[in-house]
Amino acid sequence: MPARGSRIGPGDGATCRCTTRSATASPSAKSRTTEVLWPRLIRALLSHPVTAPGPHVPPDTVSALGARLDAAARARLGRSLAIRSVDTGSCNACELEANALQNPVHDLERFGLRFVASPRHADVLLVTGPLTANMREALEHTYAAMPAPKWVVAAGDCAIDGGVFKGTYAVEGGAGAALPVDLVIPGCPPTPEQFLEGLLAILEAEGRP
Repeated sequence: MPARGSRIGPGDGATCRCTTRSATASPSAKSRTTEVLWPRLIRALLSHPVTAPGPHVPPDTVSALGARLDAAARARLGRSLAIRSVDTGSCNACELEANALQNPVHDLERFGLRFVASPRHADVLLVTGPLTANMREALEHTYAAMPAPKWVVAAGDCAIDGGVFKGTYAVEGGAGAALPVDLVIPGCPPTPEQFLEGLLAILEAEGRP
């Protein structure tokens, strides 16, 4: 056994087992990778998109919303909606479902719907969560900054009437305690399909003569 730090030479009776890793993959490895990737790529190109079809919108909901729009408002809004979302104290379950609207399955932008960062660019104020005392002023300022015509949507049971938090010391109720609510989307939390159904009802109301 050679001493520590000594070099092992060819005549020392020991074999060096050190190997060096090649910087480039071997041709056989490249071939195996190609064999795996090409079938997957072809299946992805030939398969149908994962985007789900839009939900059915109840005609009575569209009629009720359409009655609130005048011709000038329809001309300004056209066939698109910009949405500003405000969480007034939720558990974030409704936000998770609303965020799912932007994934490839639901893809809300194909309908002309999109979320915006500024209330000055928004047509719809989407309120989630119970109306807490410390968020009331922020909600009212957001609504005041939005240009007319504008819609208020209370999404989720908490935004409708306070939900499971109703009656607690920090909760003043639902969004209707501070703002005029045009549309409610019940659920705890509502599914992305329910969100989309409500938003499309507003869009359909805009398109009616």
